[in-house]
Amino acid sequence: MASGEYYALLLLATASTMLMGAATDLIIIFLGLEILSIPVYVLTGLNRARLESGEAALKYFLLGAFASGFFLYGIALTYGAPGTTNLAGIVSFLGNASAGAYLYIALGLLLIGLAFKVALVPFHMWVPDVYQGAPTSVTAFMSVGAKAAGFTALARVLLYAFPTLESSWTVPVATLAVLTMTLGNLTAIAQSDIKRMLAYSSIAHAGYILVGVVAANEAGAAGILFYLPAYALMNVGAFATAIVVGPALSPSKGQRGEPGVELADYTGLASRRPFLAATMAIFMLSLAGVPPMAGFLGKFYLFSAAVQANLTWLALIGVLNSVLSAFFYLRVIVVVYMKEAEEPKALSLSWPLGVAVALAALGTVALGLWPSPLLDIVQQAIVALLGT
Repeated sequence: MASGEYYALLLLATASTMLMGAATDLIIIFLGLEILSIPVYVLTGLNRARLESGEAALKYFLLGAFASGFFLYGIALTYGAPGTTNLAGIVSFLGNASAGAYLYIALGLLLIGLAFKVALVPFHMWVPDVYQGAPTSVTAFMSVGAKAAGFTALARVLLYAFPTLESSWTVPVATLAVLTMTLGNLTAIAQSDIKRMLAYSSIAHAGYILVGVVAANEAGAAGILFYLPAYALMNVGAFATAIVVGPALSPSKGQRGEPGVELADYTGLASRRPFLAATMAIFMLSLAGVPPMAGFLGKFYLFSAAVQANLTWLALIGVLNSVLSAFFYLRVIVVVYMKEAEEPKALSLSWPLGVAVALAALGTVALGLWPSPLLDIVQQAIVALLGT
């Protein structure tokens, strides 16, 4: 993937995530969503030597087109009542008038469009195949960049534009959170491919983040904004390790440096690459929510926000799911440290990738031990996110 279009498309997709995060109008959010989606469709199928890559791109494109249609139709229905797509205008309208039935339908359609982007159940079916088929570096970007942009837009729509309808959307969104957490973790247990396991893990973590949205308070917003960068560090680090391990596999398991990474291929990684083994352990422990990693604090803030909002049952389900997820995360550590490979393969680690993995591991530990600097930034960002 040394082609120049890879970098151009990646930069375009990155710019669109910032556009979505800063948008205060539904039309701008939609433009950001499309500018993000189209480059990622192309990036997913960029490895033309692999049939799986093209298949993943086609699935992603078709399902993404349907989701965009739902979102755009939701914008049209929303415009019908207040006569504006500006979020502040919608807030002003709902403060002075009751919402019509079609406005509830509009909110449902907007939620469907954004639920697809952040991979909420039952709008998650594209995730495993796309994550596995896409080049691993693209998968890493999708798992954190698109998710961060999608959740920022979702929080703006639900927490800022439609707060007066909170009593109507709380139960449906809470149900989505429970389904997403539970299905993601249960399905991840059965996976033997690291990329598919991390794909279902990504679905489960979308459910955790959605708990902060359901809480609909400042603590929930703070938990979301803290968890997203923490999740980005540990997930990018895990995929970066997969990039290193992947090319060492035999050609029968993949083609041209983008093979499927089986869990068995991590056997004995500690004896071959102690650095990679240690960082992978850090990422897995953080994803599982083990203290003192950043993942633990992120989940603590999200679940605490649910308790403050009198949603203790939702926080309890989140905690139980975190315990359940420990099985497949710790299984990776067991394979890395407690088993020896029958035919050890040499691994080539370039210094840029090594630096990236080291920084991700350092950030994961640092955020868990010293969260105050990020929390200060988060408190300032809440003002911009919620418009307060």
